[in-house]
Amino acid sequence: MQNLAQLVDILGRQTPTDGSHRCPLPGVKLIRSSSPTMPMPVIYEPTLCLVAQGRKRAMLGNSSYVYDPTSYLIASVDLPVMGSVIEATPDRPYLCLQIDLDMDVLGEMIVRYPPRSSQQPAKAAGLSLNRTTPPLLDAAIRLARLLETPEDIDALAPLAMSEILYRLLSGESGATIRQMAQSDSRLNQIARAIVWIKTHFRDACPIEMAAEIAGMSRSTFHVHFKATTSLSPLEYRTHLRLQEAQRLMVGSGLDAASAGFEVGYASPSQFSRDYSRIFGMPPSKHVAGLKHEPASPSRRSERAAAA
Repeated sequence: MQNLAQLVDILGRQTPTDGSHRCPLPGVKLIRSSSPTMPMPVIYEPTLCLVAQGRKRAMLGNSSYVYDPTSYLIASVDLPVMGSVIEATPDRPYLCLQIDLDMDVLGEMIVRYPPRSSQQPAKAAGLSLNRTTPPLLDAAIRLARLLETPEDIDALAPLAMSEILYRLLSGESGATIRQMAQSDSRLNQIARAIVWIKTHFRDACPIEMAAEIAGMSRSTFHVHFKATTSLSPLEYRTHLRLQEAQRLMVGSGLDAASAGFEVGYASPSQFSRDYSRIFGMPPSKHVAGLKHEPASPSRRSERAAAA
């Protein structure tokens, strides 16, 4: 608990306002929210989310992932989720250290540090929760503390980051982390297909082309894709389309029909049905509520933050 208090103190001083804060540490964001937030669609990229204080929920399909200081979240592939801070107050704000996972560095580390005999093979999981251990927390504190001595970042940040990745490899998340960095793993094959779908989600290309990118048969691809993302390939593409459509309606002022057309829908009625199914109400009503909702700091942070 004393170590956790150190991380809370550092992140609290480095995030004077709510929101997602870039910092001098490469691949690191600091996130703060002083109140709970409404669920908002975000894309989780391969990342480590380490909470120092508060609690957050990520919804992927029908699966719920709640993480707090006792557990960290690993996103192994790009995933469209609904994220919301569920525990935060002005006196005890939600504070999170988000670290991008560098595949090149991980690839080198899995060669240098082979799996331990006690490590069990992991199923390909897009999101996973794991117990936060004292060694991992200590390494995260050393990384965060460098923000107080920025002149040391170039020399010491790579060492602290390597220790964090080592702790992930040697801990409960080790098998998943290894699959992320192995080019021939099922997880990596699905990740390649996800990159293709993200690039072509507006197009009318048959989703089966993603199976070819993954190097799998159509049936095998569907099984492994859903096991990884909790969504079918078509459902995944639909989530990407609807998230982008919502951004266009809220941020660019497009009407529902135009936004639906921009993201690949030929039928306005189909777009409205899909939107209502995912977000719980028709697009025009939902977007009107978002536009007229008070722009509190915590709300702005939820739109900006992925963790």
